[in-house]
Amino acid sequence: MIIHIDHLDELDTMARKLLAEGREHPVWLFEGDMGAGKTTLIKSICRSLGVLSMVQSPTFSIVNEYSTHEGHPVYHFDCYRLRNEAEALDIGMEEYMDSGNYCFIEWPERIASLWPATYYQIHISADTAGRRTVKTVLVE
Repeated sequence: MIIHIDHLDELDTMARKLLAEGREHPVWLFEGDMGAGKTTLIKSICRSLGVLSMVQSPTFSIVNEYSTHEGHPVYHFDCYRLRNEAEALDIGMEEYMDSGNYCFIEWPERIASLWPATYYQIHISADTAGRRTVKTVLVE
């Protein structure tokens, strides 16, 4: 699927489309340049899932855990600061990904050998006018 958005007020609609397509895949890999909108999109997806707490980038903590209004955990990772995949293993990345709960992972290329066999891949790009293009791939 390819989606274009011109304005931030379109994010919630995009989030619902992504959830409809990727709902059966708990591990979502978000790729894109710095400032492309990965965290902003994850905030919108979490809002659509009914996450109760404030969603923010886990750049320094590496992982944030949120809870939906139904009590389901949602994990949000930012692998940008990881020096190597061993650090991801040290925080239990594989256990999170095997949990069956949503795991939204920014900068997944830093842990490429740890990706599960099935995942939902989302690539975000922005042009100079601020228009975002989101391309998705279901890997099964």
